[in-house]
Amino acid sequence: MAAESEKELQQLKKRIAELARKSYEHNIYTYTGFLSMAEQDVFYGMLQEIKGIDYELYGGGADCERQMLRFGSRETSGYEEEFPIVCLAVRPVMEKFADHMTHRDFLGAVMNLGIDRSTVGDILLEGKSAYLFCTEKIASYIIENLDKVKHTNVKCMAADAVAELPVKEPEEIRFTVSSERADGIIAKVYHLSRNQSLALFRERKIYINGRLNENNSYAMKDGDMVSVRGYGRFVYHGADYGTKKGKWSVSAGVYR
Repeated sequence: MAAESEKELQQLKKRIAELARKSYEHNIYTYTGFLSMAEQDVFYGMLQEIKGIDYELYGGGADCERQMLRFGSRETSGYEEEFPIVCLAVRPVMEKFADHMTHRDFLGAVMNLGIDRSTVGDILLEGKSAYLFCTEKIASYIIENLDKVKHTNVKCMAADAVAELPVKEPEEIRFTVSSERADGIIAKVYHLSRNQSLALFRERKIYINGRLNENNSYAMKDGDMVSVRGYGRFVYHGADYGTKKGKWSVSAGVYR
């Protein structure tokens, strides 16, 4: 269900509306595949259309960017149901001789299996291994067929996300800005010029609290979660105090 073009986004809207209606009319849980940030923004823009229908977004672990949308709840459906998400561990057969592998390498190897992007969620790196979230239906296929990443032979198996996933705290950074405008904050966090930061807004690459944000003068607030496509994400912790030169000392937690 990966959506890129405007036509695909319109198809996604139609599909989401159908799933919401099906859940409401039959008192059952319905699910999308994993949605990108842009696709989640499409959903958020539909909230008035599906008002009154319970929903939840979940990616398999804390702070996942790619998330599955579920309609239904215990109150409306009368029963509990887990998200159909499986966590897989992908590890080198011989770690000593394994290549250095990036997120792109792991994603490329999975996509080369011929599966749809919407069946795969976040991929989290840990040394020369990776943990990936996928739909329950595709998990066994990936386990059986994913045997090489880059030039490295790997083994793939189901993992316990809660027990095995490393908890990575964001790196705390502090800097000064003339105001709490989003473009200035993003420029400082990623060491960009103001023009480069503005370009990211024009190219629709900025998401704040899961929503596409094209307003570069948006006033950042304590707790805002910012995702910048191509750079990463950070949580803004707000301003601590003003400096003698009329600037603000602020801090953010950057996920590396």
